[in-house]
Amino acid sequence: MPPAGETDFVPNEVLVELRGGTSTQQIGQMTGALQLTLLETQSFVLINRIIWRYRIDSGRSARATLRAMRRFAIVTAAQVNHLYRGAQTQAPTAPPEGAAQYVVSKLHLNAAHRITNGGDVLVAVIDSAIDRKHPDLAGVFAGEENVLGTPETPHPHGTAMAGAIAAHSKLIGVAPKVRMLAVRVFSDKQGSAQGTTFDILKGLDWAAGKKARVVNMSFAGPADPMLGDMFAKAYARGMVLIAAVGNAGPHSPPLFPASDPHVIGVTATDANDKLLPQANRGPQVTVAAPGVAILADAPDGNFQLTSGTSVAAAHASGVAALLLAREPKLTPAAVRRALIRSARKIPGKRRDVGAGVIDALAALNEFARTH
Repeated sequence: MPPAGETDFVPNEVLVELRGGTSTQQIGQMTGALQLTLLETQSFVLINRIIWRYRIDSGRSARATLRAMRRFAIVTAAQVNHLYRGAQTQAPTAPPEGAAQYVVSKLHLNAAHRITNGGDVLVAVIDSAIDRKHPDLAGVFAGEENVLGTPETPHPHGTAMAGAIAAHSKLIGVAPKVRMLAVRVFSDKQGSAQGTTFDILKGLDWAAGKKARVVNMSFAGPADPMLGDMFAKAYARGMVLIAAVGNAGPHSPPLFPASDPHVIGVTATDANDKLLPQANRGPQVTVAAPGVAILADAPDGNFQLTSGTSVAAAHASGVAALLLAREPKLTPAAVRRALIRSARKIPGKRRDVGAGVIDALAALNEFARTH
């Protein structure tokens, strides 16, 4: 049941798991009594669960429907279909003439790339549609999945995240030689990106099936039990999960998925290491990364300035890929430790800035020092 006051979910949908061996007649009795219409069903390999997505046609609220569902013994789990949004502070803008990519010097990328450039590490970007024809991203993609099934229009959010990780022409990504999985789970609304629990589950399950090592999740929203189950299984499989802490401000409660214990939560700082004012605070903040006025790739071969914990998370995903390229056997816990231990201390409380600002070269040197 979503907490009182929470509204970030599809108002007329529920996600349901049914007891094994349930008959068609039993399902029909429940759906008839609750006036539910099946929209789709999916078997998720990573969590070994089948989940059914229903539309509520009774006029009841999702909360009332979930309460009514408790009397049906065939239901083993049920919840709302949560909504998640890309963690940008505002719509991207065109960069001014001569805008510089300060991330390169801030993370010491030139020196780090003399050690490794992320070669062949498989990174899944769970996001909106990416401009896969952008010159900065040529040859990067190892696979694409469009879980929405609708025509794709390259979106500023997904394109910026992919470029922050893997750009290698006009801009320099943190890990320019990774192999990327473009996983479209978010709608392509201009200036924003929005997705649901069910579609994110699909995207993560697909990425796990492709053996992704790093998963970038530059979005934030409510805590979600079904997603939490999948994160635990992905973590146990060795997948490094990285998420934006969100831009809901210092008084917001921790947002998900960054608040999940299996996920590395990333906040955003500017060129002077000042915290993004809109960034969430709390124990979920693991590290900080550049995320203010970032020169990034944009659809149609263009460029943009973007700000938010979204792009900060993408930078951290790139550093994680560099570490895994150096040592493929690193566990998610080891990657987290390396990011924390190598972070550069900056002014601010632990709950605001985490361990400090990530540094690609320092992270690689930390790995060399401890191995």
